Amino acid sequence: MDQQTLSGTLERITFHNPESGFSVLQVKTPGRRELVTVVGTLPVVNVGEFVEARGRWSIDPKYGMQFKAETLQATPPTTADGIRRYLASGLVRGIGPEYAARLVAAFGARVFDIIEHEPETLATCRGIGPKRKEAIVASWNAQKAVRSIMLFLFDHGVGPERAARIHRTYGDAAVGIIRANPYRLADDVRGIGFATADKIAQRLGIDRHSPARARAGLRYTLGELVGEGHVAYPEQDLLTRARDLLDIPAERLAEALVEERAAGAVLRETVDGAAWVYLAQLWHMENGVARMLLECARRPHPLRLRDPKSAIAWTERAIGLALSPSQRDAVLRAAHSTVMILTGGPGVGKTTIVRAIVDLYRRQRLAVTLCAPTGRAAKRLGEACAMEAKTVHRLLEADPVRGSFRRNRENPLETRLIVLDEASMIDLPLMHSLLSAAPSNAALLVVGDVDQLPSVGPGLVLADMIASGQIPVARLTEIYRQSGASAIVVSAHLVNQGRMPRLAAPEHLSDFYFVPAEDPEEGRRLLLRLVKERIPARFGCDPVRDIQVLAPMTRGELGTRALNALLQKELNPAAPDRGTERYGMTFGVGDKVMQLENNYDKDVYNGDIGYIQRIDTELGEATVEFDGRPVVYAFDALDELMPAYAITIHKSQGCEFPAVIIPLHTQHYMMLQRNLLYTAITRGRRLVVLLGSARAVGIAVNTLSASVRYTALRQRLKGILPIGLE
Repeated sequence: MDQQTLSGTLERITFHNPESGFSVLQVKTPGRRELVTVVGTLPVVNVGEFVEARGRWSIDPKYGMQFKAETLQATPPTTADGIRRYLASGLVRGIGPEYAARLVAAFGARVFDIIEHEPETLATCRGIGPKRKEAIVASWNAQKAVRSIMLFLFDHGVGPERAARIHRTYGDAAVGIIRANPYRLADDVRGIGFATADKIAQRLGIDRHSPARARAGLRYTLGELVGEGHVAYPEQDLLTRARDLLDIPAERLAEALVEERAAGAVLRETVDGAAWVYLAQLWHMENGVARMLLECARRPHPLRLRDPKSAIAWTERAIGLALSPSQRDAVLRAAHSTVMILTGGPGVGKTTIVRAIVDLYRRQRLAVTLCAPTGRAAKRLGEACAMEAKTVHRLLEADPVRGSFRRNRENPLETRLIVLDEASMIDLPLMHSLLSAAPSNAALLVVGDVDQLPSVGPGLVLADMIASGQIPVARLTEIYRQSGASAIVVSAHLVNQGRMPRLAAPEHLSDFYFVPAEDPEEGRRLLLRLVKERIPARFGCDPVRDIQVLAPMTRGELGTRALNALLQKELNPAAPDRGTERYGMTFGVGDKVMQLENNYDKDVYNGDIGYIQRIDTELGEATVEFDGRPVVYAFDALDELMPAYAITIHKSQGCEFPAVIIPLHTQHYMMLQRNLLYTAITRGRRLVVLLGSARAVGIAVNTLSASVRYTALRQRLKGILPIGLE
C-alpha cells in the first residue's frame, strides 16, 4: 500500500517516551468524528499542536486501527482552540488552563506573536501583572531554546530528556557549545555521561582516535572513579579502564595523560610504590586537609583550665550528667587536645560527652559552633546541646554565584570550638572547606561512627584520621543501661561484631522485629501492609512522615524505584490528579521527595527530604516544604527531586527516622554487606523492621566490604608522604 498523508490537531498523548521519542497520539482530523491513533517518533510533543504524518494504516490485534507514521512532524497550532489547548498543557510557566483561556479570549490566534513581539500588551489581559508577564516571557523564550536543543540532540541519536538541564547549564548558546566540543557535556552537565557525549561527537564526525576524545575519556574515567569514592587511582589501572571504555590504543591514552598533566588538569604522585593519578583539585584538597589538621593539633588549646578534673566534675553537677570513667576520660582528653575524634556505635554516650565538652567552653564564654552534614543530624545535635546547630553548607554560607563558600580562609568563622557530628559522612572536599574556614585559634571535635558506610563523595576522611595515629581518638564501646534496653542498639552492635541479630519474634513489645518474606512479591505485599496498617496501628506512626523504607538498591522488585511507585500509589493516590508528570516521574501534592543535588540558590542540599505543599499548573511550579521552609521549583527543575517514600541506605546516612523498614532479599546479593546493614539499623529511632529472608540477613552480617578506596590522607598525616603546597 502506498504511503498516505494524515494531518490534524493533537488532542491527547497516550504515550510518549522522552528518551526514544516513541509516541502514541490521539489526533483529531478533518472529516472524522473519532480520534485517530497515530504511532510514530517525535522528540517533543504537546497537546494542541498541529500534527502531520506520512505513513500507512494498519490494524493492531490488540489496539485496532492505527496510522503508523514513518515521518511525523508537529508544529505550534494556528487556530484559537488549538492555541488554548497548547498553552493549557503547562508548556509555558505562568500559563495554565485558566490563563490560556483568558489569553485566547483577549488576543485570539495572535497570542504567540503577542508573547514574542509585544510582551507589554500581555498586561492588558485580566490577572496578568508584571511578575506573571515576566514569567511567561522568560518561559516562552526558554522553551523555544530547549525545543531547538531537543531537536538538535534527537537528530544526533540522543533522546531529549536532558535538554532542559543542558539549557540551564549553557543557556541559548547550548547548540554552539555542543557543536564545538560535545565532550564538555560529560564534564559540565549532571546526568550526561561520556557515552552520550561520545555518541554526539561521532555523529558530528569527530575522529574516534582524536586527542580530544582520548583526553575527555580519561577525565571522565577518573571522574567516575571519584564518584566511587576514590581520591586518586593507580595509573596503569586508570589507563586500562579508559582503554576498555574508549577502545583506542594504550599508547594514545598514555599520550593523552601526559597532555592532561601538562595542562594541569591531573597530577601524578608515587604512593605506596605505585604511580597514582589525581584530579588536580583533589590532590590540593588532600594536602590541604592534612596540613590544616596537623596545624590545628599543634596550636594552643582555647580552654584554660587550671584543674580540668574539677572543672569536669562541676560540669557534671551543673547540667545533671553522670559520666562513666571512660566518658570522663574522653572529656579530659578533649580538654587537652585541639583536635580530637570521638567515635563509637549507638548507645555508647557520644552525645553525653559532646554536651559536657560544649558546657566547658560555654562556661568560659568561648564561642561554640555545632554542625553536621545533614539537616536532620544538625537538628539532633542542636537539641542535645540546647543551642543552634547548622548543616556544614549553611554554616559556611554557600555562595551560589561563585559556586563556593563565603566563609573561607579570608573570612573565617568566629568561634573557638567546632563540633562536627556524623563525620563518617564528610567527604574530602567538604572537610577541606570546613577546615579552611576554621579560625587559627579554634579547636576541632570530630564525632562519628567509623563503622558506618563511608561518605558518598571521595575520601575516607574519618577512617584515615583514625588510622594515621596522629589525631587523639576516644573510642567508646560500652553500651549504657538505658540504651542497652533497646533491641535496636543491641542488634546494631551484634551486626557490627559479625553476629546475627535476634530474628525470633520478641516476647513483649519491642523496637526491633524481623518479618520473614522469602518471595519478593510477598515482601512487597507485607511491606505495604506494614506501612499502611500494622505500624501506624501499633506504634502511632504517620505512614508518610514517620515511616521510611530503606532499600539496599534502586533496581529490582524490592528496590527504591519499584517501591516508590507502589507506595506513592497507595499512600498518596490523589497525586496524579493534583500534580504534574516530569522526567518519567509523577509529582503531586502531599508527596515525600528527596533533593538529589546541592542547590546553593535554593539553599537545599543532596539528601534533604521534603514534602510537596502546592502544585501550580498556571505558574508551572511546585512548592516543597523542607523543615518548615517553603522552596519553589519550576516544573523543568523537578529533575532535582525524586520520590522518597523509599530511599537507598546510602542516601539515609546522617538521617534518623522514627520508624524504618529494611527490605533484604538475596536479589540484593551484590549490596549485602555488614556496614550497609549496620548503617540501616542505626537509622531507626523508635522502630526497626527487617523484612525479607534470614539468609539475606546472614549474607549481610558475614560479608565485609571488599571495596578499596584510593586515598592517601593517612600517609600524609603520618608523614610517609610529603605535604605539598596548595
